[in-house]
Amino acid sequence: MTPELAHDLKASVRTIRDYPKPGILFRDITTLLGDARSFRRAVDELVHPWAGSKIDKVAGMEARGFIIGGAVAHQVSAGFVPIRKKGKLPHTTVRIAYSLEYGIDEMEVHADAIKPGERVILVDDLIATGGTAEGAVRLMRQIGADVVAACFIIDLPDLGGAAKLRAMDVPVRTLMTFEGH
Repeated sequence: MTPELAHDLKASVRTIRDYPKPGILFRDITTLLGDARSFRRAVDELVHPWAGSKIDKVAGMEARGFIIGGAVAHQVSAGFVPIRKKGKLPHTTVRIAYSLEYGIDEMEVHADAIKPGERVILVDDLIATGGTAEGAVRLMRQIGADVVAACFIIDLPDLGGAAKLRAMDVPVRTLMTFEGH
């Protein structure tokens, strides 16, 4: 991605100070999503490395990953799979516990959402500490998915999440970084 494009997309992200608690700079992508040109460019850039390759499913992490993941799935002609918080899916599920910054949570996916060996791209809006994304990779692998990559609009590299995924042999694609947290 060109520096000009990264700058243009970065300018479409709103920063909210002291949310959800004092000292945090919250990177809000709803402004990027609300701008048709920025949203389209972000999706196009996320899918660029896989144009023309076989991707079976795109798995989006709740909740902004649903928005971005649906658009990415459309662009690569793949199915979409929602990765939800525990108790939100109506059919038989597979569940995994994962670490958050301040505790543990669980996520799940329908047991029949992905066939063993299917090529899957994970998508979310932002990667910070990587707990949710790491859990999603483990969940996808548990049901037999070949996790081809993980894509995020924003990386907070100081928090180390992208490095965690790379250590799991998952290529990571991000469109912009914000230093700090």
